[in-house]
Amino acid sequence: MRLVLTGQRDGDQEELDELTLRLRERLLELDVDDVEPVRSEDVPDGAKPVDAIAVGALAVTLAPIALRSVLDLVRTWIENRPVRTVALTLGEDSLELEAVSAADQQRLIDAFLAAHGPEADDPPQPDPAH
Repeated sequence: MRLVLTGQRDGDQEELDELTLRLRERLLELDVDDVEPVRSEDVPDGAKPVDAIAVGALAVTLAPIALRSVLDLVRTWIENRPVRTVALTLGEDSLELEAVSAADQQRLIDAFLAAHGPEADDPPQPDPAH
């Protein structure tokens, strides 16, 4: 899963970097395998290694069972932070959480989980015609 934070309009890169590090720390407290900063694909020649990090982007390695806890953490974490949105990408699907009502966010999360939760990974039933 990839998470990308977007800061407030008046925020700066340093603030966004700090928020990303704090979110990473919180995510590592969950039952996830790993949370790492995402490397930027567009690194200019002569850039320092730290410049290769995409500010605000994290790669989260997790088992499907941990998906709900990650989404719940992000939903509650964003409420009191100067973050405009957190975009989550899992496979071909994306979910963008923003500081909107908890009920609206929960509806988005439930729909995303319905498509990606452990139930979605159930093996297809055999075709009775075969």
